[in-house]
Amino acid sequence: MDYSVILFHSTNHAIWTSKLLKKSGFYHAMIPVPRHLSSDCGYCVKIETDRASEIEPMLHSAGVEFQKILPI
Repeated sequence: MDYSVILFHSTNHAIWTSKLLKKSGFYHAMIPVPRHLSSDCGYCVKIETDRASEIEPMLHSAGVEFQKILPI
């Protein structure tokens, strides 16, 4: 399984995303941002890469602000 991370500007948006994904039944995990990636926030949300195309529009429609989604 391939995974990606969603990077955020703030911890609040990372927590908000985790709650949205849990409610929607998506696999995810809040993890520290991997060292080789840069982020304003110390946490990111790990998701399955093949579900990113479903998750990204959901976050936009909910008003969640995130930097980007990157494969890890």
